[in-house]
Amino acid sequence: MSAETDVLVLGGAGVDTIVYVPELPLAYADSYMVPAIRQRAGQTGDFVAMGVNALGLRAHHLDVIGDDPEGDLVRALHRDKGIALTEVPSPRGTKRAVNLVDPAGRRMSFYDSDRSAEADRLPEETVRALAAASRHAHVSISYPCAFALPLLREAGVTISTDLHNWDGVESYHEAFAHEADLVFVSATALVDPERTMRQVLERGRARVVVATAGADGAHVLVDDVVTHVPAVTPSAPVVDSNGAGDAFVSGFLFGWLAGEPPLRCAQYGAVAGAFACTVPSTGTDCISRDELLEHMSALEPDSLAASREPSPTR
Repeated sequence: MSAETDVLVLGGAGVDTIVYVPELPLAYADSYMVPAIRQRAGQTGDFVAMGVNALGLRAHHLDVIGDDPEGDLVRALHRDKGIALTEVPSPRGTKRAVNLVDPAGRRMSFYDSDRSAEADRLPEETVRALAAASRHAHVSISYPCAFALPLLREAGVTISTDLHNWDGVESYHEAFAHEADLVFVSATALVDPERTMRQVLERGRARVVVATAGADGAHVLVDDVVTHVPAVTPSAPVVDSNGAGDAFVSGFLFGWLAGEPPLRCAQYGAVAGAFACTVPSTGTDCISRDELLEHMSALEPDSLAASREPSPTR
């Protein structure tokens, strides 16, 4: 029986308040006049679901959501985008964040920590049923998704996760890093990205580890070789980096589920990530399948050749 869902996304649903500021870091002052303050649904899981959906894959999103105005925004977003949403009631409300965005498109995010309770869980029966109907599961690091990892493994689906700005030490991220087949992590907080990537590969189940580095591209560890994948120049001015990492993941998964080799998948991710940088924080546009393939066709076929070198002996 064929799967009903291509990508099951767990966690990462929420609402962001976007504040445009004159600079980052922001100097201390009692008050600032800012160009705009906007609120919209869309956190990491939402954007991965929207990203793969825009690329023609069937997405289903599962998360803990509150019966509040923010939850209504999340429900409306999925309804408008045509993405299936299974919500688990949260008495503490829908997750929220504040993003400060400077004129160069850089951002600083503040996430509330009071929207989850220790006892929160995604119902086992629901996770098993959705996983049984899915080809792949992407697991956000938001609480309580870690408890669902063994259930996904039992279901036999491949698993991916994004560790975001993990420092390679914080223990909370380890369950995600060690249970996923495909691991994404930002290089921002890593002292030695390659060392961390190799540790993830050695200690867990991962077949591929990807460290994204913004304008510096990404590094892909597969078959004991680390390859640098250059960033792609956006086709329009960069206005915001928010969502670029989620777009990279979406593009990578598009190639992954089509059976493409990891380095090609990373190029898909680079193209999708570049597109996301041209979308304002207040928007939710994602690159389409046709746009992605058009940009891919323009890339040099040997663009990875010079950057692929055997890693030094450890």
